[in-house]
Amino acid sequence: MTHKVSIIGAGMTGSTSAHWLAEREIADIVLVDIVEGMPQGKALDMQEAMPIIGKDVSIVGSNDYTATEGSDIIIITAGLPRKPGMSRDDLLSTNAEIVGKAAAETLKYSPNAFYIILTNPLDTMAYLTLKKNGLPRNRVIGQAGILDSARMRAFVAMETGVSVENINCYVLGGHGDEMVPLTRHSNIAGVPLNEYIPAEKLDAIVARTRKGGGEIVSLLKTGSAFYAPAAACAQMAEAILKDKKLIVPAAAYMEGEYGLHDIFFGVPVMLGADGLEKIIEYSLNEDEKAALAKSAAAVQETHEALKNLVEF
Repeated sequence: MTHKVSIIGAGMTGSTSAHWLAEREIADIVLVDIVEGMPQGKALDMQEAMPIIGKDVSIVGSNDYTATEGSDIIIITAGLPRKPGMSRDDLLSTNAEIVGKAAAETLKYSPNAFYIILTNPLDTMAYLTLKKNGLPRNRVIGQAGILDSARMRAFVAMETGVSVENINCYVLGGHGDEMVPLTRHSNIAGVPLNEYIPAEKLDAIVARTRKGGGEIVSLLKTGSAFYAPAAACAQMAEAILKDKKLIVPAAAYMEGEYGLHDIFFGVPVMLGADGLEKIIEYSLNEDEKAALAKSAAAVQETHEALKNLVEF
């Protein structure tokens, strides 16, 4: 049986997600966008690359949600990207309208699909998708923690010269400036980061991780990151389609874990054939608990702003 992944939004992140997925050869792919000809052109270009890399994958572009029928996974990347000086929360009103429509329309054609949400503000767009579509929490997951953790891993590798394969980092909390890099739980080949890297350099890595997206926005000037976010989406889709039982940080709907209720929040989750199959609870010290509480308060504030805009 051939799997099918539909990506809503064929901009840089959406098309790059399709690229990463096509290389994995795990699903046929549909790219949907409102811009006439753009998803069709990108899909055809990618399709013509498949003989070169030896992958038998169908890639289709469309301006119509009917093309998504029968999808196993829906990835929503559609929305306005950040511009220099903007926070992720500045995008709330416009992107809530875009994501709300994408969620409702795709559910009509793929009532059993799992949703991976990328559009910012990430945690709140995942909350919108869950509530608007009336889905159980295992079927809606926000992509954030994998990206934030990967950024931290990259910065640790730059600092230490150690292979990224030996570096394990865990960033929890909301996908914003109050995210919580867990230096005590992160390690290099089993050695905690706070024992391997001098404190002042580790503090600099933590600060750079929190501002990682903004750093790229300020450099690009006309858009936001897309290679790493797209790779993270592909990893999540693969974990679900292959039933990998992969434990990664991701935004999940909280039902009491970490003392949180009724918000999407970045925590370690297990991804498998049933989507979000388990939330892993770390043992946290008082400083870590305080940092998570501060991050949760920021996410809750954006959720409340959404509730003033949208009726569920």
